[in-house]
This record gives sequence, C-alpha cells and structure tokens, in this order.
Amino acid sequence: MGALFGTDGVRGIANGDLSPDIAFKLGRAGAHILTSCCSTTRIVIGRDTRISGDMLEAAMVAGICSAGVDVLKVGVLPTPAIAYLTRELKAAAGTVISASHNPVEDNGIKFFGASGYKLSDEIEAKIESLATDNCAGVMSPVGSKVGRVYEVRDAADRYVKFVCGTINTDLQGLKIVVDCANGAASRVAPRIYGELGADVTAIFNTPDGVNINSGCGSTHPETLLKTVVSSGADLGLAHDGDADRILAVDARGRLVDGDQIMVICARSLKKKGCLAKNAAVTTVMSNMGFHLAMRKSDIRVLETKVGDRYVLEELLRSGARFGGEQSGHILFLDHSTTGDGILTALQLLAAMKEEGQPLDKLADQMERLPQLLVNVQVGDKDLVMGSPVLAGAIKEEEQKLGDSGRILVRPSGTEPLVRVMAEGRDMEQLKGIVGRLSDVISELGK
Repeated sequence: MGALFGTDGVRGIANGDLSPDIAFKLGRAGAHILTSCCSTTRIVIGRDTRISGDMLEAAMVAGICSAGVDVLKVGVLPTPAIAYLTRELKAAAGTVISASHNPVEDNGIKFFGASGYKLSDEIEAKIESLATDNCAGVMSPVGSKVGRVYEVRDAADRYVKFVCGTINTDLQGLKIVVDCANGAASRVAPRIYGELGADVTAIFNTPDGVNINSGCGSTHPETLLKTVVSSGADLGLAHDGDADRILAVDARGRLVDGDQIMVICARSLKKKGCLAKNAAVTTVMSNMGFHLAMRKSDIRVLETKVGDRYVLEELLRSGARFGGEQSGHILFLDHSTTGDGILTALQLLAAMKEEGQPLDKLADQMERLPQLLVNVQVGDKDLVMGSPVLAGAIKEEEQKLGDSGRILVRPSGTEPLVRVMAEGRDMEQLKGIVGRLSDVISELGK
C-alpha cells in the first residue's frame, strides 16, 4: 500500500485501490489506536448510499471487532451525523464510509475522534503506518473478548432532533425544493425541513446504490434550478452525496454559492451578537466579492488554504467560530464540529425568516465577481505543480491580468486533478487565461 490518507481521509476506487483488505486493516489499526486512551471501546460507523458501502463497511466492522472493539452501526446518514453521534453516544471514535461528491465508483473512509473532530495529521499517520505494516502488534482477542456489533436503531431520530434544535424559528410559509443527490440526505433532509414547518418538495431522493451524485446534487444543480422556478418555490437546496455541504437556489433560479451563504449567515450572526471574534474564516478560493461584502459589514476575514480541515484549524487557532468554503462546506462550531449541509441550510432559512427577506435580496448583498474554474485531469499532480514551465506560464498570465483580478492553480486533495481558477471583471479574458494554462497543464500531465 502507498500513502493512504489525503486531505479528507482515504479515497479511492472501491474494490480497486480502496479494497476490502485495506478497509479491514484501517478498521483494525484505527480501533487499536483510537481506543488506546479512551475509557470506552466502541466505534460508531455510518455510510452513504453507494453500492460499495456494504462491502467496505463489512470489512471495516470485521477489522474493528478483530481488535476487540465494539461497533455501533448507524446505517446511511450524513457525514456530520456520524460526527454528532460519536459525541452523543460517547464513543471512542467514529468512522464514515463515503466519497462525498465524487462519482459512484469512488468511496472513502474518514475517522472522527471522540470529540467529533476530524483526526490530526499525526494520528492519521499512526493509523496509516500501522495499517501498512499489516497491523503488527495489534492484539487478536478470542472468545468473549472479540468485539460485538450493535445496531443503533434511533440514530436518525437523534440526529434529526439535534439539528432541528439549532434554530429558534419555524419554517412556516417557506416553499422549498430539496435535491438530496440520491445520497445520505435522502431520508433525513426532507424530514427535517418538513418537521420545522416548510412545504417541501424532494427530488433525487430515491438512491439505488449507483445513482448518487449522478446528474444531481450540489455538483449538478441544473434540474434543481429549473424545478424551483417551475414550481414557484421560494428557494432550492442542493446537498451532495454525504450532505456535509449545501448550495442554494433563489426564486429566480440563480445559484447561491457558499460565499454568498456565508455573507448572509455572518451578517445574521453579527446582528445577533453571536459572531465570535467578529471574524469569518474562508479559503483562498473565496470570491473577491466576499471580501468586499465582509469589509462593508466591518467583519474580519481570516484566509486559509483550500480544504475544510484548514478552515477548522484556523477556527480553533483564532477562536473564531464561523467559517467555510465557496463549495458550501460551512462550519458553525457553536453547533457542530464539522461542516453540515442540513445545519447550514437551517441557519440560512432562519436568517431569511428573521430578516423577512427573500433569498435573492439577501444574496445580492454580495457582488459575485466573474470567476472561472476548470479541472484538468493529470497523471502526477506533484510533478505538474512542481514544473518550472507551469510556474512561468502562471507568472506570464498574472502579468496580463494585472491588479484587476487573480489566478489560483492548485492540485485537488482527493482526485487526480489540477484546478485552474481565474477571477476578474472580464470573462473573455478569464476564458483565455484558463484555457492557456489548462493546455500547459494537460501537456505536462500526460
């Protein structure tokens, strides 16, 4: 096995580079390390709707139990629900089997510590080292010492109650279309919005194991855009496969991204005196319009590398409690330890109710400057990113753009892609810049 953990757990082609054997070893190694300093020897495990979830879950459960650790199975639930249930059930750790917004052939394994936070790089490295060493030194108890498996039948009910309790207003009078991406949100998201009083129409909420993220969800909101307008809804909500992020659609059929949602929520938090450190944490991918809107509201912006783990690190370091990404992965640390698309949607809906304003009016508080992002598939991300040819091409394009915008080229943390982003006021100029840089990257990445 090569390196396993990336920026968001372990990802790979299920039954390919992410095999049941690897899942077994990760379960065994994770159980050994994560329960070594805990008074409890129970690990929560959940998954999304992918067909490979059963296979990988079975392998992980076997690995965990083989180390003498009990498993609490919660079934198909959003990733943030696993983080919450890890704390709620007082488990030593939690693990979720999901590849988020990736296509069905992919899957992933992510751990949470007893606190519900993602693991540190150091602990992930220990688990990886032990797993790649065939779990040498891990005891294999026998008889009554083998781990047991327990089904947590009220897991969804516990999560629903928790999330509903994060806002102090009902959703009466709001007509919502929710795209569940045929993923982990399919069962709980429509129920939550409905229990709070909204008139809910659910689409892409019939997972069959292979249709997760297929032409739907936050990565493909086209059908949602049309449905919101044709049904006369107040707004639409687009989840991804594991429901840890959210994008919205206003009544005019316009996409409202994570930057705009953050502007709305940050202003709402500040108005209520709940914006810790008067700050919002975001990444280098945020739109320049986000910074302008925050400046207008006299809210500080703290910037990090791309990735929700870096947003979380800065939140914990700075003492701020609110931050997120343009992708819609947003953290409210006063409520949750990780990004939660349903929780974020509720904060957005509560802001609409409290302000008495439709989503389009609130979203227009931020001018979104033209931004063009292209993903280029490559063979070796590190080789491409380290090329002096690419560095020279980027510098040349930056000189053309001048002070009117910016260029960001970075590797994906979970896929064999290099992302090229250009931002400015002239879309035709941006298309030229991104096209030329994409050509250079494609040639280097062959």
